Amino acid sequence: MSTAEVDISRTKAWLMAARPQTLPAAAAPVIVGTGVAIHEGVFAPLPALLAFVGAALIQIGTNFANDYYDAIKGADTDDREGFTRVTQAGIISPEQVKLATFVTFALAILSGTYLVYVGGLPILVVGLASVVCGWAYTGGPYPLGYHGLGDLFVFIFFGLVAVMGTFYVQAAATVAEPLTTTIPEGTVTREAFLASLPVAGISTAIIVVNNIRDRETDAETGKRTLAVRIGYRWSRVEYVALLGLAYLVPPWLWLAEGFGPRVLLPLASLPYAAVVARTVCTRTDGEALNPALEGTGKLLAIYAILFAAGVAT
Repeated sequence: MSTAEVDISRTKAWLMAARPQTLPAAAAPVIVGTGVAIHEGVFAPLPALLAFVGAALIQIGTNFANDYYDAIKGADTDDREGFTRVTQAGIISPEQVKLATFVTFALAILSGTYLVYVGGLPILVVGLASVVCGWAYTGGPYPLGYHGLGDLFVFIFFGLVAVMGTFYVQAAATVAEPLTTTIPEGTVTREAFLASLPVAGISTAIIVVNNIRDRETDAETGKRTLAVRIGYRWSRVEYVALLGLAYLVPPWLWLAEGFGPRVLLPLASLPYAAVVARTVCTRTDGEALNPALEGTGKLLAIYAILFAAGVAT
């Protein structure tokens, strides 16, 4: 095998470990948070860009951590129907994946230094908590994903915190002094919270699909995800409820919060959501649920773009 072929295969291996198909979960909250910032007249491009960089690095670091810890704890087996995990498959050594996890989280912290300068102590606390929980999703003495808390973690950190944090750093850059130790007025708003709910819902729905697909193998290996605990039926109810939350928020913003009718733009994605939900509600095999997992990620990206456009105008 030539050096070029080795390099290409190694690049592909690291891309498999990083799982770029999950990056909509990092981009969506930044897109929506920025839409709210534009609506409120506090848009700041550099904080928005660095918020995305930090979110993407946390997402990739979490993916590396999941790949490493699921392999060494025996949760990933040859029977697993999901996408290839490089540690379990022996494509990349565990030591290298573990190192990549810590390096990626360190880069996330480094990229957040400007955001801490802009947003002060609140962003420092939120940023460190996000990194720690990303690692603790499958690592540490009490891995969240192994005890049915993964869904809650994603809802909070990849939904509520990510959207409101994106809005916060832009608002703080506009109205607050650097390195503030308090939460400045106008940086945490009802509008930002409500806008975070659809992102939280669809981001969590991605995890639900993943856990429905892996329910049998997770149960066999002792990984007690929420899907393992509540079964297929209630996991599907959870998935539909999370999507329902996403599609209830735009009408609420229009009817009760004073937003214009363009906030209803995300409803255009409802037919696509229904198609993906039908698969999730009727199938358990990887052949069907792997595309449904990617489909839910695409839904999140489409929804976020439409929602941000509707909120901003």
